[in-house]
Amino acid sequence: MKTDSLFYRLFQTLPDLLFELIEQKAEHASAYRFTSVELKETTFRLDGVFTPPADEPNWSLFFIEVQFQMDPDFYARFFAEIFLYLRHHHPRHPWRAVVIYLTRTVDPGDHLHYRVLLQSEHVVRVYLDEWAAMRQSLTQHLMAVVLAEPETAVTEAQALVSRVRQELVDKRQKDAIVELVETILVYKLPTLSRQEIQRMLGLTDIDLKQTRFYQEVFAEGHQEGRQEGHFEGEVTLIRRLLHRRCGVLSAVFDEQIARLSLSQLEALGEALLDFRSATDLEQWLAAHGTQPFNP
Repeated sequence: MKTDSLFYRLFQTLPDLLFELIEQKAEHASAYRFTSVELKETTFRLDGVFTPPADEPNWSLFFIEVQFQMDPDFYARFFAEIFLYLRHHHPRHPWRAVVIYLTRTVDPGDHLHYRVLLQSEHVVRVYLDEWAAMRQSLTQHLMAVVLAEPETAVTEAQALVSRVRQELVDKRQKDAIVELVETILVYKLPTLSRQEIQRMLGLTDIDLKQTRFYQEVFAEGHQEGRQEGHFEGEVTLIRRLLHRRCGVLSAVFDEQIARLSLSQLEALGEALLDFRSATDLEQWLAAHGTQPFNP
């Protein structure tokens, strides 16, 4: 399962999750901006940064790292990334680091060089298996789905979807969690199609292109598709979605996308849900055999 990509989507969709993990009130969660930050001068990349509004200098800046495997050098790398970020960006805010471990067994433990940080209020360590075990909140139950073995994941997901339908009134929030559950199963059960997973969850009336992300641009793209024909309309829709995800596309990317087959366009439409930048698009196109256009 692509853990980094999944948690990136989780935090983007549910910023309250961070504050629940560290047992802090989530009243300001929606004001934060969550991003993945690459420190270009090095090969370092921070999994995620929760940035507070510039006009709230007393709010904390959060550095997030999701660690599901043992790495003896983890703290050396993580703190190097944090201090490099602080050096380059000079934020006005106090900072905190949140490390999200799968279990305690993958935590390298206290380190001679970083003990003063690890034992300070700057660092919070969360062990997901312990945190999610009670399944008291919907987010805890959502994490239980993430942690479940493939053979039990569907049962966990079905129970969560049932809870969501019973406990949530807000349709947007309900749709967001159900979409996340569906996405988690897509990651965990790669041999199943999205349609098969939807049927397992009783979501046969929900199609991938009816998620909020697609709905923002689908209506207009669909209208153009009817005018231009199915293939041209699909190209138009994909370009709109990529623009939302990756910014304005270069002419080279436009040419490559225009030369994709219909099945490739459909595959790209699903893959782009995980894109963070134009680099992801470039890698996807290279992996699927398309070459830059040479006039």
